[in-house]
Amino acid sequence: MVEFAPLSVPLERRLQTFAVLQLIFSYLVLYLVCYIVFIGLLFTRFWMISILYAIWWYLDRATPRRGGRQSALLRGATIWKYLKDYFPISLVKTAELDPSRNYLAGFHPHGVLATGAFANLCTEGTGFSSVFPGIRSHLMLMYCCFWVPVFRDYAMSAGLVSSDEESAVQILSRKRGGNLLSIVVGGVQESLTARPGAYKLVLRNRKGFIRLALTHGADLVPIFSFGENDIYDQVENSPGTWVRWFQDRLHKSTKCSIPLFYGRGVFQYSFGLMPYRRPITTVVGKPIEVQKTPHPSQEEVDRLHQRYIKELENLFEAHKLKYNVPKDQHLEIC
Repeated sequence: MVEFAPLSVPLERRLQTFAVLQLIFSYLVLYLVCYIVFIGLLFTRFWMISILYAIWWYLDRATPRRGGRQSALLRGATIWKYLKDYFPISLVKTAELDPSRNYLAGFHPHGVLATGAFANLCTEGTGFSSVFPGIRSHLMLMYCCFWVPVFRDYAMSAGLVSSDEESAVQILSRKRGGNLLSIVVGGVQESLTARPGAYKLVLRNRKGFIRLALTHGADLVPIFSFGENDIYDQVENSPGTWVRWFQDRLHKSTKCSIPLFYGRGVFQYSFGLMPYRRPITTVVGKPIEVQKTPHPSQEEVDRLHQRYIKELENLFEAHKLKYNVPKDQHLEIC
């Protein structure tokens, strides 16, 4: 039986729903709309708009790999406050970040759409600049996303940068410091296991970000987002099912995959692509001091990787009871 939303929903909650709806639209549809409009204009009397944008696009093609181009206006927009209040989402600091240093953060878990990562690190919805004064936040996104016209500019305005080594080097090598570069380490593979009550992280063999931290002397920051996996359900896709077989094959061939997720609707609460109203609390751990090692050995990488995992586990254990995680629940690192 479908549970419909009451007609007397307060305007505040409607605005929260709208804020989340536009984010879902941006994730799932906006890139396609941008392509259709860009190509469609070429067959109208407004064709010059697409030509001029194509020239700009070509001249600006390297920007996503050079630290991006943030917009304080977009990051501070009021709509992100409503996005934060929908769940709600909160940002918790456990230690200060020195503005004279650069930091490389691992964000865990990915969740279905990395909602907590975007809200906390790409907007001022939870007051990032007030919580960490003097720190400029960047979040990595797949490079292919920056080949979408207009969408690329929107993404960069929020602080998203290309997820490749060149991009990381540009940010972590800045001598003045004050930069936080965050990587959702588990990636798409981890998103396939994101469902309520799941604490499985794809991290055991993810060591590239550790090597980057050593090479540039960037302190490592573990971040765990409690509730990230709770806002959506997924179609049953455990190993051995045909759904998981398809998802794994798609990931192997394209490096992308499709989590078949579902939640609630806009005007009813029984089904749809809107996330559930469940809290997300993103806890930023204490930085792990890293000595600059221009050419780290595999042994040095492995040693720091093990320390990072230990600090992440300690962060999870220290805070889990506050956020309704069972006492006997522990992280599963794979």
